[in-house]
Amino acid sequence: MTAFAGLRCIRCGREFDDGPASLAGCPACATEKSRSNGTCVYDYDALKGRFPHEAVAAGQRGLWRWDALLPVSRRAAVTLGEGDTPLLRCDGLARAWGLKELYVKDETRNPTWSYKDRLCSVAISVARQKGARVIVVSSTGNHGAAAAAYAARAGLRCVVLTTVSVPTTMKTLMQSYGAAVVALPTLEDRWAVMAQAAQRFGWFPVSNGFYPPVGSVPYGIEGYKTIAFEIAEQFDWQVPDFVIVPTAFGDGLYGTWKGFWELRRLGVTQAAPRMVAAEPFGPLAAALERGLEEGEPVPGGQTVAFSIGGTHSTHQALAALKESDGLAVTADDDAIMWAQAELARHEGLYVEASSACALAALHNGLQAGRIDPGSRIVAVLTSSGLKDPAATARRLPPVPESGPALAQVMEVLRETYGFDAEGA
Repeated sequence: MTAFAGLRCIRCGREFDDGPASLAGCPACATEKSRSNGTCVYDYDALKGRFPHEAVAAGQRGLWRWDALLPVSRRAAVTLGEGDTPLLRCDGLARAWGLKELYVKDETRNPTWSYKDRLCSVAISVARQKGARVIVVSSTGNHGAAAAAYAARAGLRCVVLTTVSVPTTMKTLMQSYGAAVVALPTLEDRWAVMAQAAQRFGWFPVSNGFYPPVGSVPYGIEGYKTIAFEIAEQFDWQVPDFVIVPTAFGDGLYGTWKGFWELRRLGVTQAAPRMVAAEPFGPLAAALERGLEEGEPVPGGQTVAFSIGGTHSTHQALAALKESDGLAVTADDDAIMWAQAELARHEGLYVEASSACALAALHNGLQAGRIDPGSRIVAVLTSSGLKDPAATARRLPPVPESGPALAQVMEVLRETYGFDAEGA
């Protein structure tokens, strides 16, 4: 049974109504230059000594076993079996990079192959409970695919507002779940249309739909807390030193941090990790370096990590870094694609470029002396590489052709790969 008690502003701390205004962030402290998201509040005193022990003792599995700290009960859940993703130790990559302990939280195992399933399962459960009939989402791919899948599961219509530059693979995936997908010229165009549709027609938005950005609907962000709960459980209720999350508007970063904060608040763990935001363009890195209270836009451009290629982040993302004594590390396209190849070569894991940004940021942070190689480190792998295989293909040589005889194949193997019959 959920202990949900309402919404509170992350920035000013004011509680506000659990209604349509909450989807645009806190109405009390919004300005033309910045907005702050709300976050869900719970009766923590009622949960002390009960969470997470009751769910663990009952042998429950999946995201919804944590519903005491979610804004809706599992009895009302819209679920496809998300959660309980593996925490994999990466000894090969750790040896190559001089690390003591490196783990990855493999979120590609979720139903639509990304961690957005956690957000959409919770957000669309709330939407259905509130009587919504249409879900609307602004997305470059993963968020739209997850929203479409969970809306279909809930029996709701889904409209996805994307951009013309999104890879065909992503558009096909979103359409395959029955969503009405429309490509607009710019990110800002998507947000403007989404906000108007939500206000005029009552469509339920499950992603950011405003500028300056505020982040996704706060109910959905609670789904990301379960990443923290699972990591702690998988470490026998200990926590890592660093958790690295690919970051744009900070939904996953803030949600994961909040999960660790809640575990410490309830006395389940005695510490919390330092959060690391992995970014292509660095709005959070710039804000921390300049000591800003609110982030500001930075120069950007095209990036292979298009899912997180933002030039303006959010208050919630900056709050997660400040509260956790965390840091933000940037990585360019070359570093990201190199990290993608390193992970695949050493560990047999193929992830999207945006996911690989977490490992590229880790490597850059190590090289700069900002991350201790003797630490226990977890990188969150947010999405499968099959979401955008073209980005990888552009950096690989063509596959050589051969005649049908074994001798001909062996000749190609030797000439192209330096590979003999013994595998050397």
